[in-house]
Amino acid sequence: MTTVKEAAAAFLACRRIAVTGVSRTPESHGSNVVYRRLRDRGYEVFAVNPNADEVEGDRCYPSLAEIPGGVDAVVIATAPERAEDTVRQCERLGIERVWMHRSFGAGSVCDEATAYGREHGMTVIDGGCPLMFEPTADVGHKVMKFLLKPMGKVPHTV
Repeated sequence: MTTVKEAAAAFLACRRIAVTGVSRTPESHGSNVVYRRLRDRGYEVFAVNPNADEVEGDRCYPSLAEIPGGVDAVVIATAPERAEDTVRQCERLGIERVWMHRSFGAGSVCDEATAYGREHGMTVIDGGCPLMFEPTADVGHKVMKFLLKPMGKVPHTV
């Protein structure tokens, strides 16, 4: 097993990252916070939402398959029941790194999606948030990681 710290470092070493579930109403969605932070830190980031043409002032894609040139990694920030389909899309597209976002509550984590991804050779981080780890971390997210890890919301290994 790989530690979550190691998996997070490998995930965040990817430069082209898609974020699913980015919303047209950014004030109410953590996915938009992740999207903005990655964009602001110099990542080439792609918003995915089949119901939007634009979010955060950027083009939005209806699916992972429609992103020109593809991506290296995906943050899943949708309802958990959509996660398995997204992981299957990743497998078809050759995307090997997936992060299912979770802080408080269920987040986007789906046990079936985690199992499917890992059975198909993908690194699946099933909980926590990319903003809890360097180089994208901030103090607030580090505190959340400290509080959520003992509760099992941030995995120890993947």
